[in-house]
Amino acid sequence: MRICVILEGCYPYVTGGVSTWIHQYIQAMPEHEFVLWTIAASSDDKGKYKYRLPENVTEIHELFLQDALKLPAVKKRYKFSEKEIQALTDFVHCKRPDWEVLFEMYNDKKISPMSFLMSQEFLDILVSICEKDYPYVAFSDMFHTMRSMFLPVLYVLGHEVPKADLYHTIATGYGGILARLGSYKYQRPFMLTEHGIYTREREEEIIRARWVPSSFKRSWVRFFYMLSAAAYDRAAMVTSLFANARKTQINIGCRAEKCRVIANGIHFDRFKDIPLKPEDGWVDIGAIVRLAPIKDIKTLIYSFYELKFRVEQVRLHIIGPEDDEQYAKECYELAEQLGVKDLIFTGMVNILEYMEKLDFTVLSSISEGQPLSVLESFAAGRPCVTTDVGCCRELLDGSEGDDFGPAGICVPPMEREALCSAMERMCMRAEERYQMGKAGKMRVEKYFRHEDMIRNYKQAYTEVMSTWQGSVSP
Repeated sequence: MRICVILEGCYPYVTGGVSTWIHQYIQAMPEHEFVLWTIAASSDDKGKYKYRLPENVTEIHELFLQDALKLPAVKKRYKFSEKEIQALTDFVHCKRPDWEVLFEMYNDKKISPMSFLMSQEFLDILVSICEKDYPYVAFSDMFHTMRSMFLPVLYVLGHEVPKADLYHTIATGYGGILARLGSYKYQRPFMLTEHGIYTREREEEIIRARWVPSSFKRSWVRFFYMLSAAAYDRAAMVTSLFANARKTQINIGCRAEKCRVIANGIHFDRFKDIPLKPEDGWVDIGAIVRLAPIKDIKTLIYSFYELKFRVEQVRLHIIGPEDDEQYAKECYELAEQLGVKDLIFTGMVNILEYMEKLDFTVLSSISEGQPLSVLESFAAGRPCVTTDVGCCRELLDGSEGDDFGPAGICVPPMEREALCSAMERMCMRAEERYQMGKAGKMRVEKYFRHEDMIRNYKQAYTEVMSTWQGSVSP
């Protein structure tokens, strides 16, 4: 089977997290041919892959959102039909536009996005929105905000669609739109897998973002909800990593009968025999993370700085790549300003070897799905301190019917004192730490093995294809 996997802002340009997951996922299905349809911000990343692509990846189609800004002005005005104007009006109002009409316009007919965004029709729609919802906002601000919001979507709709038997998007957003476009173009099914709930993550980012004026935060949130609805409405199957994520998908608007939970899995056998660190008078903490704002490394640095006043013989190893160079620089500068001792930024390392140096791990993220780093830490018998995001609490405490016991300590996100106190407890109670590590190891061995996850996804593919074939049979 030829599967088109649609990826936004991750593989193969970024390491860790979802990127590691999809790399191992493709390798585990050599019987299938994979086509990658990737979405990134800038064409500066073109061809700059952080992974050696598996042999069963036969094509890669790269799409860069900033290329939309290079579109030329339109000389000949396009005459929109009444049906097209209605679809575009619903689109600008962030309702539920007729996406098939938009696909026909921008992919089949190859209409330039600028034909609408520089048209009188677009101007009229904006005037009506401005009069109703933004009477005290400068119209020029609204015009440029709205155009920057909608231009990338109309641009991606005109992209060449790779041919596949099935389209599998690893997020909603722009990726979800492309999956639905592929389904429309070749009359094939598509499915959606969410590691985190894309809409909620974008909403959290927008609320905190300085680049979004307060007047337009609501519009940006509605925009991303519209994109998610487009994927939820037509996906043959929607999977998530844990039960609460499935509930969120249903609450947002996805039909319950198409929502499934397929938990992450890791290669347990690679980690299970890693020996515990010999006693040397030090406690070594590992943070296996990308240096990115969503991982909230700054709060971790502040917390460790405070921990050093309580526990002298402790070291923190921040293990991972500079996913965001500016943020990484800010983290280095913060550590230097505080003068925090025994803090080591390792960069990329062989985590199987480096795990031998660690007593436990810590995750300070403000958003997660089902983090692989926590599962890998458990498999190596290392307990974790995590923030209460995604399904971290469920991983640490276990779900219903799981009596292995706690495998770490969960604290609220962005709370320095709570994080510091949890790390202090883990440092000071070696026997408790050991028992938590045993609990985590048993939990992963039973519930989170990579081979089980791959089997579940293969079954999902079979079900999606058989259901789709049944729906079109005479």
